[in-house]
Amino acid sequence: QVQLVESGGGLVQAGGSLRLSCTASGRTFSIYDMGWFRQAPGKEQEFVASITWSSGSTYYADFVKGRFTISRDNAKNTVTLQMNKLKPEDTAVYFCGVVAAWPAVFGSRGQGTQVTVSS
Repeated sequence: QVQLVESGGGLVQAGGSLRLSCTASGRTFSIYDMGWFRQAPGKEQEFVASITWSSGSTYYADFVKGRFTISRDNAKNTVTLQMNKLKPEDTAVYFCGVVAAWPAVFGSRGQGTQVTVSS
């Protein structure tokens, strides 16, 4: 089992940027495909982005293409989500997780970090 802890959330104005990090511990992080998803109040869970463990190939939800970038550092057991040009509709709790089925089905996940974008 891998344990995941997210950080980097906060309050930002529309058009601003935030960088979320997810640090893993436990089982070997580098063999897992990883990703981010989010959940806004009263809404369904929503896939954001995923990255493979081996080649670093990425996959994004259409609504974040060109604004968000996912990356990973296997040596540091971290996966990062750089979020630019944030919009109020990006407000949600963001979770990182192990991808159980590529690209958007998640298994183990962290506790989440709140992102709030003001207009």
